Amino acid sequence: MTGILRIALPLTVWLAGFCAIYALQGLGCSRHWPEGLDRRATLIAAAALFVLVQTLILLAVLYRPSGFRFVQATATLLAGAALAAAVWTSLPVLTLEICG
Repeated sequence: MTGILRIALPLTVWLAGFCAIYALQGLGCSRHWPEGLDRRATLIAAAALFVLVQTLILLAVLYRPSGFRFVQATATLLAGAALAAAVWTSLPVLTLEICG
Protein backbone atom coordinates (compact mmCIF):
# COMPACT_ATOMS: atom_id res chain seq x y z
CA MET A 1 0.00 0.00 0.00
CA THR A 2 1.21 3.43 -0.72
CA GLY A 3 1.26 5.97 2.08
CA ILE A 4 -1.70 8.01 0.88
CA LEU A 5 -3.79 4.88 0.36
CA ARG A 6 -2.98 3.68 3.87
CA ILE A 7 -4.14 6.97 5.30
CA ALA A 8 -7.24 7.48 3.12
CA LEU A 9 -8.65 3.95 2.83
CA PRO A 10 -10.04 3.32 6.34
CA LEU A 11 -12.31 6.37 6.52
CA THR A 12 -13.25 6.10 2.85
CA VAL A 13 -14.43 2.52 3.36
CA TRP A 14 -16.25 3.58 6.54
CA LEU A 15 -18.11 6.29 4.61
CA ALA A 16 -19.09 3.87 1.84
CA GLY A 17 -20.27 1.26 4.34
CA PHE A 18 -22.23 3.81 6.36
CA CYS A 19 -23.99 5.03 3.22
CA ALA A 20 -24.68 1.49 2.03
CA ILE A 21 -26.22 0.34 5.32
CA TYR A 22 -28.53 3.30 5.65
CA ALA A 23 -29.46 3.19 1.96
CA LEU A 24 -30.32 -0.46 2.49
CA GLN A 25 -32.40 0.52 5.51
CA GLY A 26 -34.25 3.12 3.46
CA LEU A 27 -34.90 0.56 0.76
CA GLY A 28 -36.10 -1.88 3.40
CA CYS A 29 -38.71 0.62 4.58
CA SER A 30 -39.94 1.34 1.07
CA ARG A 31 -42.49 -0.53 -0.97
CA HIS A 32 -39.69 -1.78 -3.26
CA TRP A 33 -38.31 -4.30 -0.74
CA PRO A 34 -38.60 -7.88 -2.06
CA GLU A 35 -41.34 -9.94 -0.42
CA GLY A 36 -40.07 -12.77 1.74
CA LEU A 37 -36.66 -11.20 2.41
CA ASP A 38 -36.17 -10.47 6.10
CA ARG A 39 -35.21 -6.81 6.58
CA ARG A 40 -33.57 -7.20 9.99
CA ALA A 41 -31.47 -10.21 8.99
CA THR A 42 -30.30 -8.46 5.84
CA LEU A 43 -29.31 -5.32 7.73
CA ILE A 44 -27.53 -7.30 10.44
CA ALA A 45 -25.59 -9.23 7.79
CA ALA A 46 -24.63 -5.96 6.07
CA ALA A 47 -23.52 -4.44 9.38
CA ALA A 48 -21.47 -7.54 10.23
CA LEU A 49 -19.80 -7.42 6.82
CA PHE A 50 -19.11 -3.71 7.33
CA VAL A 51 -17.38 -4.33 10.67
CA LEU A 52 -15.49 -7.33 9.24
CA VAL A 53 -14.10 -5.26 6.35
CA GLN A 54 -12.98 -2.52 8.74
CA THR A 55 -11.30 -5.14 10.94
CA LEU A 56 -9.46 -6.57 7.94
CA ILE A 57 -8.24 -3.11 6.98
CA LEU A 58 -6.92 -2.54 10.50
CA LEU A 59 -5.16 -5.92 10.45
CA ALA A 60 -3.65 -5.16 7.04
CA VAL A 61 -2.30 -1.86 8.34
CA LEU A 62 -0.88 -3.51 11.46
CA TYR A 63 0.69 -6.57 9.84
CA ARG A 64 2.10 -4.85 6.77
CA PRO A 65 3.81 -1.82 8.28
CA SER A 66 4.90 1.17 6.28
CA GLY A 67 8.52 2.21 6.17
CA PHE A 68 7.61 5.68 7.39
CA ARG A 69 6.68 6.13 11.06
CA PHE A 70 4.29 9.00 10.46
CA VAL A 71 2.37 7.10 7.78
CA GLN A 72 2.18 3.97 9.92
CA ALA A 73 1.06 5.82 13.05
CA THR A 74 -1.54 7.86 11.17
CA ALA A 75 -2.87 4.86 9.26
CA THR A 76 -3.13 2.80 12.44
CA LEU A 77 -4.95 5.58 14.26
CA LEU A 78 -7.37 6.15 11.39
CA ALA A 79 -8.01 2.43 10.88
CA GLY A 80 -8.79 2.05 14.58
CA ALA A 81 -11.06 5.09 14.51
CA ALA A 82 -12.84 3.77 11.41
CA LEU A 83 -13.39 0.39 13.07
CA ALA A 84 -14.79 2.08 16.18
CA ALA A 85 -17.02 4.26 13.98
CA ALA A 86 -18.23 1.19 12.07
CA VAL A 87 -19.22 -0.54 15.29
CA TRP A 88 -20.85 2.62 16.68
CA THR A 89 -22.83 3.44 13.56
CA SER A 90 -23.94 -0.20 13.18
CA LEU A 91 -25.45 -0.38 16.67
CA PRO A 92 -28.81 1.17 15.67
CA VAL A 93 -29.29 -1.71 13.24
CA LEU A 94 -29.14 -4.12 16.17
CA THR A 95 -31.01 -2.11 18.77
CA LEU A 96 -33.69 0.02 17.11
CA GLU A 97 -36.73 -0.66 14.98
CA ILE A 98 -35.92 -0.75 11.30
CA CYS A 99 -38.92 1.22 10.09
CA GLY A 100 -39.97 3.68 12.76
